[in-house]
Amino acid sequence: MLDTISKSFFHALAASGSLKSLASKYGMRHHASFARRFIAGETLDEAIAACREIQSRGLLLTLDQLGESVTSLSEASAATRGYLGIVERVVASGIERNLSLKLTQLGLALDKASTVDNLRRILDVAQRSDFFVRIDMEDSPHVDATLDVFETAWNLGYKNVGVVLQSMLHRSEKDLARVNALGARVRLVKGAYKEPKSVAFQNKHEVDEAFVRMMRTLLAEGTYPAIATHDVKMLDATKAFAAQRGIGKDKYEFQMLYGIRRDLQAGLMAEGYRMRVYVPFGREWFPYFMRRLGERPANVGFVLKGLIADR
Repeated sequence: MLDTISKSFFHALAASGSLKSLASKYGMRHHASFARRFIAGETLDEAIAACREIQSRGLLLTLDQLGESVTSLSEASAATRGYLGIVERVVASGIERNLSLKLTQLGLALDKASTVDNLRRILDVAQRSDFFVRIDMEDSPHVDATLDVFETAWNLGYKNVGVVLQSMLHRSEKDLARVNALGARVRLVKGAYKEPKSVAFQNKHEVDEAFVRMMRTLLAEGTYPAIATHDVKMLDATKAFAAQRGIGKDKYEFQMLYGIRRDLQAGLMAEGYRMRVYVPFGREWFPYFMRRLGERPANVGFVLKGLIADR
């Protein structure tokens, strides 16, 4: 019950336009800002510096410019140009060429055809520069359109693109069969959005059970899946299933969020597993940050401990 209340509270904050505007206006002015626990910075320069530090520890990375739900096609075009600029800067910087993005940044809530065009512009440049692009999954009203745009791009020959599926949604196991049939890469997550019980499991135990079922399907039938979790039980279940089936550590990877469980990240890498860090940045950090706090009460504790340590 406490988890449900916490998630609802932080999602309400994430949806607040006034708080988002305030956060964007004042930004992360202090280096020890509590949001920096989860956000690499507001600028691409800050994000690249964070990525270099991550790579120095032997970890993999994916870079994500925060932002979602643009309100006009001109904003979607601007976001697309922004990603083209990111690709150019990343190539020049020499860091790993791996991006994550949300389709509502590219106009998904406005026009699907325009979104496909914008995504293709990014994938064309990414393909020439040997980038992998992961399409993040958003809340349930956008799942059908996200998968349709993803599959359209895949069928047009863009094999440098993957997608995310959330175990909390009732539909996701069927969606997994659809994506596996294409031979595309999937990142499996539990899901960070507040969803109604008509479309999503509300009990953590059910979400975990679905996660394990999907993880096993991905390892047995998928194409280089990414198992994205900070849950030790899910990590252990993945390692145990892979060992039981004789699935090599080079056939899949683990992924975790920037700033969360660096101890686990280092431990997995020391055990010989591939470990990728999801590195978010940008001025539109507030909704993402609120969802991270709402995912689990322990995240609030991380922030509070950080604040105390900074005093």
